[in-house]
Amino acid sequence: MFGKRTNDPSSVATKAPKPVAAPAAGASASSPAQSAPQPSPAAKAPPAAAKPEAEKQRSHSEDYYDVKTTVFNALIDTIDLTQLSKLDSVAAREEIRDIVSEIIQLKNVVMSIAEQEELLEDICNDVLGYGPLEPLLARDDIADIMVNGASTTFIEVNGKVQKTGVRFADNTQLMNICQRIVSQVGRRVDESSPICDARLPDGSRVNVIAPPLAIDGAALTIRKFKKDKLKLEQLVKFGSITPEAKTILEIIGRVRCNVLISGGTGSGKTTLLNCMTGSIDSDERIITCEDSAELQLQQPHVVRLETRPPNLEGEGEITMRALVKNCLRMRPERIIVGEVRGPEAFDLLQAMNTGHDGSMGTLHSNSPREAISRLESMIMMGGFALPVKTIREMIVGSVDIIVQASRLRDGTRKITHITEVMGMEGEVVTLQNLILYEITGEDANGKLIGRHRSTGISRPALWERASYYGETDRLAEALSASEVYDEHGNPIGEANG
Repeated sequence: MFGKRTNDPSSVATKAPKPVAAPAAGASASSPAQSAPQPSPAAKAPPAAAKPEAEKQRSHSEDYYDVKTTVFNALIDTIDLTQLSKLDSVAAREEIRDIVSEIIQLKNVVMSIAEQEELLEDICNDVLGYGPLEPLLARDDIADIMVNGASTTFIEVNGKVQKTGVRFADNTQLMNICQRIVSQVGRRVDESSPICDARLPDGSRVNVIAPPLAIDGAALTIRKFKKDKLKLEQLVKFGSITPEAKTILEIIGRVRCNVLISGGTGSGKTTLLNCMTGSIDSDERIITCEDSAELQLQQPHVVRLETRPPNLEGEGEITMRALVKNCLRMRPERIIVGEVRGPEAFDLLQAMNTGHDGSMGTLHSNSPREAISRLESMIMMGGFALPVKTIREMIVGSVDIIVQASRLRDGTRKITHITEVMGMEGEVVTLQNLILYEITGEDANGKLIGRHRSTGISRPALWERASYYGETDRLAEALSASEVYDEHGNPIGEANG
């Protein structure tokens, strides 16, 4: 796994610990990926606070990797992976640490106590976990991990991308880690199937694209989700939205408006969708449809569905559209689609328009107006021979609210629009902004300064729904409190904003 193997007989330790028998036939450096106990990051990953700051950007000399290769090879030749797989992750980790410590003594390896502890942890991670990725996965401040081949790894922290000192020994080790991740959810990645979406046990999203498509070695991208489930209150603390706009979103979720969350890559669409589902009553039956299951709903009555890619023969694929169509036979009260990206848009709109009020989904677009165009395009891509006006009428009759999430150039994430879909004037869909975020300047540190404000709409189209659920007072108060006034004391609205 670590590139440089040695055939020196002295590399094999002479003593095998209690539960570890003779080496399994054909044991190799890649075997742990298939035979070791499944990793449990929550159980074994050291807390982020325990990691020294220097480790965030640590890099080792070639001597360190040479020693690591020698010790690892001796470990693989010594242990019986069949016996190791019968242990839980904590016991297996302790067993490996004992063996590695013994190998270091037998080989007279000269290392400081800190280096030896680091080596022990690295080898345990390689055998049982996700190798060099473990320290990054243990940190809760990282939003994305981007591995561009064995020697280059970037992370995103606080909206900014930075290079790390984390590296893999070679592309073989990187591919083994990728295969270990995707195999946990029944997926595969190799030359015949080089693109794969998967997830980690904590719900983090994983994308792998392998050679020959990735020229410089496998490209692995992990979109991490925080261990603590975010709520709308926390988005207020982060400055993504104001308390008044939070109240409006809570009302939108509770009164069963059909909602589309629009945004670019990394803008926080899935996080916002998770937060908005917190307004759903606990007695409602919710069915989620996703390409890789990421949503973490807290209600007790949730059915989670996930698409399936085709097998080696190109058969057995279950598409998002098939899942959405099947939802309608499962007595849903709300349908949540993780991301609308194809012909399933037609079926979701049909569901929204036929008694499944309060359904939600996300899609990629840069503005509410563009979200409408994206929906049109996806329906047309499905081969539906419908006039454009008919498609737009279907969108208007189905979607009530579009919430726009954006990642600004300073790395912050903001909810920039809460927009109602009103109707049509001729063949044009009319939209009405309730809340807007406007940038007013920039501070000395390059951080953008802005504000959320009401557009002056005191009685929005969702008023009737709010009245049915007894939410008109809260809605009116939140809209009024969101108004911003100019220097003359006049409210800044849509027209003069």
